[in-house]
Amino acid sequence: MNMKSISYILGWILRIEGVFMALPAATAWVYGEREGWTYVAVLALCLVLGQLLTHKKPHNPSFYAKEGFVTTALGWIVMSLFGCLPFLITGEIPSFVDALFETVSGFTTTGASILSDVEALSHCSLIWRSFTHWIGGMGVLVFLLAVLPMVGGSNMHLMKAESPGPSVGKLVPKVRFTAQILYQLYIVLTVLEFILLLLGRMSVFEALCTAFGTAGTGGFGVRNDSIASYSPYIQWVVTIFMILFGVNFNVYFFIYIRKLRDAARCEEMRWYLGIIAAATVLICANAYDTALTLEHNVRNSAFQVASIITTTGFATVNFDLWPELSRTILVMLMFCGACAGSTGGGLKVSRFVIAAKSLGNYISTFLHPRAVRKVKFEDKDVEPETLRAILVYFIAVVFIFAVSVLLVSLDNFDQITNFTAVAATFNNIGPGLNAVGPTCNFAGFSAFAKCVMIFDMLAGRLEIFPLLMLLYPPLWRESISEARRRKARAAR
Repeated sequence: MNMKSISYILGWILRIEGVFMALPAATAWVYGEREGWTYVAVLALCLVLGQLLTHKKPHNPSFYAKEGFVTTALGWIVMSLFGCLPFLITGEIPSFVDALFETVSGFTTTGASILSDVEALSHCSLIWRSFTHWIGGMGVLVFLLAVLPMVGGSNMHLMKAESPGPSVGKLVPKVRFTAQILYQLYIVLTVLEFILLLLGRMSVFEALCTAFGTAGTGGFGVRNDSIASYSPYIQWVVTIFMILFGVNFNVYFFIYIRKLRDAARCEEMRWYLGIIAAATVLICANAYDTALTLEHNVRNSAFQVASIITTTGFATVNFDLWPELSRTILVMLMFCGACAGSTGGGLKVSRFVIAAKSLGNYISTFLHPRAVRKVKFEDKDVEPETLRAILVYFIAVVFIFAVSVLLVSLDNFDQITNFTAVAATFNNIGPGLNAVGPTCNFAGFSAFAKCVMIFDMLAGRLEIFPLLMLLYPPLWRESISEARRRKARAAR
């Protein structure tokens, strides 16, 4: 285990987090809030510790998959621990577990909250909550790769460990340039939404927070009713951009280089948009409110479908009061998730499409045992290694989900609350049903249950394996043995 390279990257993560904290500090200065000094202090702490860890570049910077997984998991944990300090120090969230829950929920773009009165927070803390969504949406390590050439040809191990989806590839030959393109597209879409929100007469502060929450598909709002009290125009803008940020960013890259046919041929995007359209029609028909206009019903249905499938978590209506069919569709969309390579969470549309095609191929072998059929996706043969990875991923999901529901049930909430609370945190969605519905929060759970859901949020955002690798005992036994061998060789 190349610990020097790992600590070097963790140092850069702290430095970047310190720079990012300049935004809430500046916000506090604009609004004359004393809480801003806390952000300045944590900013300085991050920069100092980051400088100590990065003052000397490692002689052997290259590392492999195991280091990539461990670095990613440790990076997100360290980022969350330091990110929660302002909430804790200012006393706006006095409990450490609650402050960590809120921060992890922000960075993992989950949007689950323990706050009952969001509007009571200072402006600097509100913008920090929303900004954590934007930081975590594309990933801090992807940002690091975009601005800093760190580990030579091993960059891909970091991107694979942090980026969502069954497989991750390069848009251009160099990983650093790929990361730069991704962030350029991310920034352009965020700015475009921000401008459109301003045109809808949103304040600069609220437009910025909403754009951050939408871009990261996170869902932290600045009002207690989320997006419900905003105009229909604002709700439609947010709906459209939630859907856009749930699309694989490769599609935008094809549009950027004017390969429109390649963008239109994206099979996952077609399935994704088809699922959104079908779910919207079904929910609109099932939960139709005759007291509202057709446009209002369609808007509510489309907004909630987009919010849940992209795992954003914004709300315009209390969908927990909808008929059982509509609520069931939303729960299914929680697991479906958005496209691979997007900022959305969930299990990803591509995995379900590939799994369905694999099932069809398997059944067909009973009719034609000698036939050789390959699973095709995006007009390409799916490699056996990818199929195996998807199968193992689903097995890990079922195991972690079942254990999490079992542990959370110790708090004696009803089964729907327990099930959807874990589903909402593991799939990085935010609201669930019953006691964790869109008008409720997660404050009622015990500290132990919140810790379980903190693990679920991190596991869901990092696609499970980086976090499991961090907790894998043989990895650390092997690392200790390697360190002892190096020390013995140095002594000789």
